[in-house]
Amino acid sequence: MKRKVRGRITLIGITVILSVLFFLPSTPFYAHLPAWWGKYLPSRGVTLGLDLQGGMHLVMEVEGAKTVEGGLAQSMGTLQRSMEEKKIVLTAIVRESQQLRVTFPEVHKQAMKELLADAYPFFTVTETKSVAGLSSPEKPVTTFLVSYKAGEVERLLDSATAQALETIRNRVDQFGVAEPLIQRQADNQILVQLPGVKDPKRAMELIGRTALLEFKLLDESHPVAHELPDRIGVGKEAEILATYQSKIPPDDEILFERISDQAGNVGGKQPYLVKKEAVLTGAMLSDARVSIGDFNTPYVSIEFDAAGAKAFEKITETHVQKRLAIVLDHTVYSAPVIQEKIAGGRAQISGTYTMDEANDLAIVLRAGALPAPVEIIQNVTVGPSLGQDSIDKGMTAGIVGILLIVAFMLIYYRLSGLLADLAMGLNIILLIGALAALNATLTLPGIAGIILTIGMAVDSNVLIFERIRDELRLGKPVRLAVDAGYDKAFSSILDSHVTTLITAFVLFLFGTGPIKGFAISLSLGVTINLFTSLVGTRVIFDGLLERKRLTRLSI
Repeated sequence: MKRKVRGRITLIGITVILSVLFFLPSTPFYAHLPAWWGKYLPSRGVTLGLDLQGGMHLVMEVEGAKTVEGGLAQSMGTLQRSMEEKKIVLTAIVRESQQLRVTFPEVHKQAMKELLADAYPFFTVTETKSVAGLSSPEKPVTTFLVSYKAGEVERLLDSATAQALETIRNRVDQFGVAEPLIQRQADNQILVQLPGVKDPKRAMELIGRTALLEFKLLDESHPVAHELPDRIGVGKEAEILATYQSKIPPDDEILFERISDQAGNVGGKQPYLVKKEAVLTGAMLSDARVSIGDFNTPYVSIEFDAAGAKAFEKITETHVQKRLAIVLDHTVYSAPVIQEKIAGGRAQISGTYTMDEANDLAIVLRAGALPAPVEIIQNVTVGPSLGQDSIDKGMTAGIVGILLIVAFMLIYYRLSGLLADLAMGLNIILLIGALAALNATLTLPGIAGIILTIGMAVDSNVLIFERIRDELRLGKPVRLAVDAGYDKAFSSILDSHVTTLITAFVLFLFGTGPIKGFAISLSLGVTINLFTSLVGTRVIFDGLLERKRLTRLSI
């Protein structure tokens, strides 16, 4: 019996020491510990959640219409190549919002039907009238309207949302936010919580940027290219587009480059006439890093993979003395003249950036482009002062709850109530130690879960003490009454704790961030409560009964 008591006391002592060691990094005392402490002993404690330390809460939605348009744009290129392979002459192909208008000679109608049925089963095909001027009695043409089937639209949106989730996660990881919460909700929505973010505007721009990198040739041979002004004021883009849109070829478009000072302030824009079709995209990038150039100005150095390096070398070889625009999200970042063939797959994106802007640009290029634009439908910034107020109120509620429970147990169960209070203190120590060991994120609902487990910490002892009282009323000796009280209360305590654990598991499985925090603290508290109530108080009773032959028990 003595060995059992000593073993239990040793186990409790070890768990208390470990709990204190793991929780120390979460306290102000950790700053005064020697430098070697973090190398050999725990150095990460409890992390405060968004609602406690402040930060950003974003809900983003992948734009369904843009997803479909992007898919059609990709399919347009593959369809053209498929028609060339099948020797089907293409008269015209135009993307009209949610569909493709494909026109070809009528003699290829059957071959086109077979091609679409075999290679593109996810398309719905409708024959319609041809655009005037494309058809003639001598050379009749057929026009198909090609659009995605409903099931394919759902698949595209699901895939785009999953890809956007991973891209945003990669960007946030490189941005350096500790313990972010990034998860999918609803069909095409993404929840992003960034605790401790000091610059919400910068973070939002970084996360929400599409980051579609394209390399496009300038069309300097067309008269409009020489008519465009060298510089326009900010906000005059729509006016330029309205003036020249009807004059430019259908394969061209007008894009603008920012003209900024060294501080990053945009003082104007320069319009360019560029080819719509990109000769190379950022999909072939393997790396992007910030470098420092002449006059101590930052620029982004990019490197292509093997296929991209070969394509870039070919492009620069065949377009020497022509200008190549580097376009990100339909904005020109630079448009240098190709002086010679560039081998090795390296290039640079230069401009008047601040260091933060250059770093953010490198991050989004490394993480990859979003498959479709995302719209921020909810943006909440939580200040740290509000979080501190929540912590203070949570601490006050916890202390008041503990004091009331301690007083009740002492008054109602006397000396035995003191044992239950000690078990409750042990429960709190082990709980905060377990949260720190798991590096859990503590949220306001998590604090509520801790306060709830404080109440549950004495609930089990109440069941045990009432059973002991019943046994003492029957005239049993103290030793037998204590043993019977624990044995008879065991099944009730276990059943109540298991059902609570099941509830906590369901909350964790289906809940969002704050609900998960509540579920974690509740499940840990319930599990630890089983240990403290069945082992903690029992070992004290056993120790007392071994030393003294008690004939009465203060209960």
